[in-house]
Amino acid sequence: MSRSGRFASGPSADVARFSESISFDWRLWKHDIQGSKAHAAMLRRIGILTARELAAIHRGLDAIASEIEAGKFQWKLELEDVHMNIEAELTRREPAGAKLHTGRSRNDQIALDIRLWLREQCDCLSREVRDLQRSLARLGERSRGVVIPGYTHLQRGQPVLFAHHLLAYVEMLDRDLGRIADTRERMNVCPLGSGALAGSTLPLDREFTAKLLGFVDRNGRPRLSQNSMDGVSDRDFALEFCGAAALLAIHLSRLAEDVILWASSEFGFIKIADAYTTGSSLMPQKKNPDVAELTRGKTGRVIGSWVSLATLLKGLPMTYNRDLQEDKERLFDATDTVRACVTLMAAMMDHTQVCPKACAAAASDPLLLATDLADYLVKKGVPFRQAHHAVGKLVACAEQYGRPLDQLSLDEFKAIEPAFGPDVLGMFDLTAAMNRKQIVGSPGPAQVARQLKRLVR
Repeated sequence: MSRSGRFASGPSADVARFSESISFDWRLWKHDIQGSKAHAAMLRRIGILTARELAAIHRGLDAIASEIEAGKFQWKLELEDVHMNIEAELTRREPAGAKLHTGRSRNDQIALDIRLWLREQCDCLSREVRDLQRSLARLGERSRGVVIPGYTHLQRGQPVLFAHHLLAYVEMLDRDLGRIADTRERMNVCPLGSGALAGSTLPLDREFTAKLLGFVDRNGRPRLSQNSMDGVSDRDFALEFCGAAALLAIHLSRLAEDVILWASSEFGFIKIADAYTTGSSLMPQKKNPDVAELTRGKTGRVIGSWVSLATLLKGLPMTYNRDLQEDKERLFDATDTVRACVTLMAAMMDHTQVCPKACAAAASDPLLLATDLADYLVKKGVPFRQAHHAVGKLVACAEQYGRPLDQLSLDEFKAIEPAFGPDVLGMFDLTAAMNRKQIVGSPGPAQVARQLKRLVR
C-alpha cells in the first residue's frame, strides 16, 4: 500500500507484516530494474528527463543491481515491495530518481515485471524440456532392440520396443513445448503505459519502451496492450502458464510412475543409479526411487498452484485489486517446482540402465502375440470379429491344457479355426513380429530408429 500526503500516519506493524510482498517479490529485481531503465530512456526521449538525469538514473540502477547480485543490498520490509525498495534507494542516491515514476504506476510496473520474468522462465523451461526429451531418446538408443510388454489396464497387451515406450513421453513433451511457446507468445505484450488503470495524459512513447524490452512480433513491430484496464489486471498469461506447467507435471508424474514400476523387483526392467535413489532407515536392502516418487508427489503442488490462481482471479472486478499480490507465490512455486522436476528427471534418465534379460523374459510371453494371430486370420480372409473369437478360444484352450499358447499343435489350431495353416507357428517369432510393425507411429524397429535419429544428437 502506497503512503502519501493522503495519510496522516503509516500502517500498523501487523498490517505492514500482513501486506508486505518483498519477502517473495524481491526475485523480480532484475526485471524491475530492466523495466525502469527502459522507462527512464523513454522519459528522456519525450523530454521529461535530461541526458544527465538519465545517466544518473542508469548509473544508480546499475549500482543497485550490482549490490543485489552480490547479496549486499538491504531489503526493507517497511517499503513493502521490490519496486519501492529499489526506487527509494535510487532516489536516496540520485535525486533524479524522484522523476522515475513519472507516467508509471506500480500496477503497470508489476504487470511488466511478471511478464519479463515469466518470458525468461518459459525460455529456460523449454530448453530443459528439450533436454529431457533427449535424455529419454538417449536411454532409448542405449536400449535399442530391447522389447517389453506394452500394457493396457496394467495388464500385458502387445510387445513394443522399450524405446517406443520412452518415445511416447517425448510426444507428450512436444505438446508441452507447444503450450509453453503459445503462452510465451500471448504474454509477450507490453503493458507499460497503462498507468494505474487509465493510461496517462503525458505523451508516453509506448512503442519505444516495448521495443527496448523485446515486446515485438516476428517483424520487429512493437506489441502493446490495447486496453489500459486490462493491461494492469490481466493475469491470464500467468494462469495459462500454470496450466501448461500442471499438464507438464502430469506427464512427468506418469513417467515417474512407469519408472517406479520398472525399477521394482516385480518388473526389474531398469536400474537407477545410486545418486538418484535413497535407502531405508530400517531396511538395509532398500533402494528407493525417490526422485521419481517426489516428482509424482510434487505434481499435486503444481496443479494446486493453478487451482489457487484460478480461484484468485475468478471474482475480481476491474481493475487492479490487492488480491493480485497473491499471484506471485503461486506462479513462482509452480515454475520452480516444475523446472526442478524436469531437470532431475532428465538427469535420472541419463543415469538409468535397462536390464535386457528381465525385459526379454517379460516379452517372451506368447500371449503378447494374440493380436498378431487375429491379424494373421484377417489376412486369410477371416472377418476380424470371427478371428478375435477364434484366438480367444485358443487362449482358453491353452489355459485348459496348461500349456503356453505357442505350444499348441497345428491340429489344435485348425480345430478351432480351419484357416490356420502350417505357417502359424512362425507367428511367435518375436523379432519377426516386431518387424511386421511398419506403419507410421508403430513400435517397429525401423519406425523407432527414425524417431531416435531425429532426437539423438
